[in-house]
Amino acid sequence: MAVARGRSTAKTATKSSAKVGIPQLEWNQIRPAPVVLVSGTESFLAERAIRQLRDLLKAEDPSLEISDIDAASYAPGELLSLASPSLFGEPRMIRIASAEKCTDALIEDVISYLALPADDTYVVLRHGGGVRGKKMLEAVRAAAGVAEEVVCTELKRDSDKYEFASAEFRAAGKRVSPGAIRALVSAFSDDLAELSSACAQLISDASEEITEVTVERYYAGRVETNAFAVADSAIGGSYGDALALLRHALASGADPVPIVAAFAMKLRTMAKVLGTRGGSGQLAGQLGMAPWQVDRARRDLSGWTGEGLGRSIQVLAETDESVKGAGRDPVFALEHMISVISSRGTL
Repeated sequence: MAVARGRSTAKTATKSSAKVGIPQLEWNQIRPAPVVLVSGTESFLAERAIRQLRDLLKAEDPSLEISDIDAASYAPGELLSLASPSLFGEPRMIRIASAEKCTDALIEDVISYLALPADDTYVVLRHGGGVRGKKMLEAVRAAAGVAEEVVCTELKRDSDKYEFASAEFRAAGKRVSPGAIRALVSAFSDDLAELSSACAQLISDASEEITEVTVERYYAGRVETNAFAVADSAIGGSYGDALALLRHALASGADPVPIVAAFAMKLRTMAKVLGTRGGSGQLAGQLGMAPWQVDRARRDLSGWTGEGLGRSIQVLAETDESVKGAGRDPVFALEHMISVISSRGTL
């Protein structure tokens, strides 16, 4: 059977514990096995992984019989009864939900089942975390050749959510700008399901490359066009997007001074990080920054040179003077600054 599609960079890992003898996969690597343990606290990814496995099994045999068990109310013998051969020999998928609330009977039946799993039967055990069912989990993780584990941990870092959203568009063959993904992650960072839904809507509706302007048009209520959105687009090299966002911000009443201040904050951080080596945690203490700021600055520096950064900082200083009264046309000064920074200081 085909393995579930996912990011090619996803790797199979094995826990350091000597009791773990089964493959551990990321959520988008799920594949058929007699017993599949779906563990971790990220419910959205776990549910998607289980649906993906169901779709794979149904694609191979549409007669797949699906049964559900609630671990909290499990009765002795229920698993063995559902796994027993059917009259017509259809493949079976048995989904066991809330295994972290399992009864003692489920623990004993799962352990017994591991010794002699039924043919053409796929048992999916969903465990959301906690110590309940530890004996059962240890038995599953030691069942080499019978079980596999799919680990669904929460995506807490913005970089993880960025990669998740990127993979959504990549899987759909949709072109999307880095700035658009950053805007989506910023707007929906608190809810992975909402982020996925937003990506799906853009994939379905947008006919051309998805940019920050596209995201702003769809999610104006969630994605605020602000000084940092303009700065992010320009620093990322998206001149057209940055100019459109700037004009939208100015038309909405934004003041040029905070816009320049946002650029200054970003460029100063980039200048601090430029040329540094070492982990973000170590550098954060040395530079007086948070680790995520170091990581973000390193991403922003992609494609930049020290000379280009120096040139951009010089133009930034000139623009700052202009918008504070030294120049006659602050909007022109802002647009010129954006053109220089979008070219990474080469203009």
